[in-house]
Formats: sequence, C-alpha cells, structure tokens
Amino acid sequence: MHALGPSWMDPNYLLAEFGGAFFWLSMLIVFIECGVLFPILPGDSLLFAIGLFTATSDQTGFDVPLWQSLPLLMIAAFAGNVAGYEIGRLIGPSLYERDGRILKRKYFDQTSEFFDKHGNKALVIGRFVPIVRTFITLVAGVSRMDRRRFFVWSAVGAVLWVASVVLAGYLLGNAFPWLGDKIDIMILLVVLVSVLPMVWEYYKHRKASRVTVS
Repeated sequence: MHALGPSWMDPNYLLAEFGGAFFWLSMLIVFIECGVLFPILPGDSLLFAIGLFTATSDQTGFDVPLWQSLPLLMIAAFAGNVAGYEIGRLIGPSLYERDGRILKRKYFDQTSEFFDKHGNKALVIGRFVPIVRTFITLVAGVSRMDRRRFFVWSAVGAVLWVASVVLAGYLLGNAFPWLGDKIDIMILLVVLVSVLPMVWEYYKHRKASRVTVS
C-alpha cells in the first residue's frame, strides 16, 4: 500500500514497475476510465504525473516528450468516450436495470441529472469529474445522443482535459523540480480538486432538498 492507496494507483510505483511501458499502460487506463465501465481508475493522477515526470525526466528517466504524449493521450481519452457511447447504445438499459456493485444505478441517475443540467457542456465539464467522466458517455449512448454532436463535444473535452492536467504537472515540475520527490502529496491534491465539483453539486442538491421540504 502507498499514500495513494493500492500500488496500481501510484504513478511512481507503476513507472518503476513497468519502465518504458508505463506510458502505454497510462494510455490504456485513460481509455478504460473514459467510458469502458470501470470508473475507479487514476486517470487524473496519471495525467498529472506524466507532466511532472516529463519536466523532471533527468530524475525519473521518463523519456516521452509532450509533443508525443499529449496527442496520444487525447486520442485515448476520445476513443474511450466513443467506446462508452457505443456500449451505452447497445447494452446501457440492461446495465441500469441490473444495478451492479461497480456500475450502480445511482451513478447513472447522478450522471443523467448532470447531463440534463449542463447539456453539451456536460461532455466537457464531466471530463474533470471522477465517475461522471465514465458514466456521461454511457448516458449519452443510452439516450441515443446524436453521434456527430457527441463526437464533437467529446473531442473538445478530451483535448481540454488532457492538456490542462498534463501541462499543470509539467509547469509545476519545471517551476519546482523538487516536487518529483513529493508526487504523492501533489497527486492527492489533484484528486481532491477533481472531486470538488461532486461535493459542490451534492451540497446544492441537499440545500435544494431542504428548501423543498420546508
């Protein structure tokens, strides 16, 4: 176990364990988290870590330049959304009725509310919210959102999400090289920031419920 939880949640461990394959493993995890029915994955953490590892490559040995990593990660994020959308169109209703241990019905309901509230922007905003990032694509598929509309907004979300998180790690790594030794703390902060939208939405929902009851 590490400060971030299980070993497979810790980018330092993954980099040490898989070496040159770390980047490709990160691409796979981003692809899966962005729509292939497994929401509890460290997508934000890996993107931030890749930026930080790139900035401190002399310490980490990570040798994939940004001009390669950014477009490849954007493609992985977009492809994950497309896969999730098609899964939603095909088997989404049955997954909702099943109400499984990982794919809980409440996740679908929460994401549907988020989608209804934000419309097209949900596909962009949802990228930055764990769990919603996975289920927003399934909900779009279940509701049979127009494919062209879905692809356009998913592409916008993929570019903004990957670029902002990776570059945040890269810029901080360049400004403060010693952060390479404190990556656990930095990633915990990234995770905290990423869940703030969920906390805010929950607070507003609770507040609205109290007003309705009174």
